[in-house]
Amino acid sequence: QVQLVESGGGLVQAGDSLRLSCAASGRTDTRYAWGWFRQAPGKEREFAAAISGSGGTTIYSDSVKGRFTISRDNAKNTVYLQMNSLKSEDTAVYYCAARHGLKSRVVFEYDYWGQGTQVTVSS
Repeated sequence: QVQLVESGGGLVQAGDSLRLSCAASGRTDTRYAWGWFRQAPGKEREFAAAISGSGGTTIYSDSVKGRFTISRDNAKNTVYLQMNSLKSEDTAVYYCAARHGLKSRVVFEYDYWGQGTQVTVSS
């Protein structure tokens, strides 16, 4: 069992930056892949970024590519999402997720989820 807790969300202006953190506890494994997803009001949860459990290779959605960076600190059991040049369209609840297997863009392939942290970008 793995528990994930997101933090770092808040209210910012368009163009600002935020760094989200996802702290993992329980039976974590460096073989897990980690992902960040987001869900805006009235919309389905969508993929933002993911990082592999080995090698640290990353993938991003087109909407965040070039602005967001996912990273991992295995010693701290923590995954980060650095968000730069934020837009109002980035407003959503951001969720951290982990899975046994390869990094993925698909929501249902992830095994563990945090409760989310709200990011609101005003213009």
